[in-house]
Order: sequence, then C-alpha cells, then structure tokens
Amino acid sequence: MKVKITAMRRSEYPDLMEKFENTMEHACDIKIGQVFVSENGEKPADLCDGAWESMERFVRELSSGGGNFYDGWMKDPHSAMISCNDGFRPVSFYLEIVP
Repeated sequence: MKVKITAMRRSEYPDLMEKFENTMEHACDIKIGQVFVSENGEKPADLCDGAWESMERFVRELSSGGGNFYDGWMKDPHSAMISCNDGFRPVSFYLEIVP
C-alpha cells in the first residue's frame, strides 16, 4: 500500500536555537502542504532522513494495512500524526493510507 505523508505544520524555537544551536546555513526545506508518497514502506527519495527516522515504523505499519496506534489515538485508525525529531524546528506530518 501507499502512504501519503503531508507536512501539516512547522514550528520554530528561536530562543532554543540561539542558546544551543550552532549557526546553520541550510536546515530544513520542507514546506507546509508538501506531499511525499511512500510505496511499500520505503522512504521517499526527497524526504529528509531525520523526518523519516521519526515516522518510519508508522509508515511501514500503515503500508502493511495496520494502524490503530496506541488503541484509538487517531480518529482514522489508518493514519498517524508524527513530528520530525528536530527540537529546534519540528515539522508535523499527517500519514494516511492512499489507494
């Protein structure tokens, strides 16, 4: 099965960045509304590694027809809302099975 991965929200914490992060010229290119598609549980080529590490197990489970994470967490049991692991500028992604 295919899993559609949609960037829903992007946050940024300038106070934490200033205090703890080394200056980065190029940190994240993901745009709100950007869509990626995983086929057979594989990482989409243009999705960043950090985001993939956060969502891989959910994408693989959904791609095999599974879901219902955490006993009813999502209204649609064949979906998930996952954020990437960037503590300075996290992006929230909506994962859903598509035909």
